[in-house]
Amino acid sequence: MNTLPHLLIVDDDPDICQLVSQFLEARGFRVSSAANGQAMRLALAASSVDLVILDVMLPDEDGLSLCRELRATSRVPVIFLTAASGETDRVVGLEMGADDYLPKPFSARELLARVRAVLRRTGDMREPAEVELREDAEPARRGRLMVFSGWRLDTGHRTLTSPDGVLVELSGGEYELLFVFLKNPQLVLSRDQLLDDTRGRLAGPFDRSIDVQVGRLRRKIETDPKNPELIKTVRGGGYVLASDVEVN
Repeated sequence: MNTLPHLLIVDDDPDICQLVSQFLEARGFRVSSAANGQAMRLALAASSVDLVILDVMLPDEDGLSLCRELRATSRVPVIFLTAASGETDRVVGLEMGADDYLPKPFSARELLARVRAVLRRTGDMREPAEVELREDAEPARRGRLMVFSGWRLDTGHRTLTSPDGVLVELSGGEYELLFVFLKNPQLVLSRDQLLDDTRGRLAGPFDRSIDVQVGRLRRKIETDPKNPELIKTVRGGGYVLASDVEVN
């Protein structure tokens, strides 16, 4: 059985597919490609995929619709490739459930770094040489139960259970963001801190990706997302988890 991480590139540009596939395969990944939505569905049905690199602009169905379709049935991580440089396009992509985005034209080395970072966050990086865990991330690997305001996050199985006992599905980005909050309860975390801990980079002056992820997380854990009681906004500071956390 091939145990290398399997990546699926969905892009209608054959040159991009070929060049990116060759670059990533030379660095230890198994790579498949698809030129459109139907080919993507066939590839996903044929074998297990660990991450999808998805172009937003496709000839038949746009990448946003395909990402929404994926999110309805799968937690496979998604990195968007987008030729649109506007903030709105990036925000919409994150709202649809993407884990990261990369504007075109892009560096193959930056794509490689993003792929590795997303796979590490989602727990799908199976190459021992590539797994570099911070000491404070070890509890997630060992498996612990983090309890806050009746909610229970099982870091071993990466599952979140509501106070009513209902399992709540989290994307890879939502899980990582919640985990950072739970490691730092009652502390104000800036957008730069959150972006650095969850994505390994600092926020730009107009980067709203953390705000989007916080909004998505609030919709899943807050009784009233518009008036949050758990993850609160601190004006000029960032966000704070306003709850004590018990770790078992």
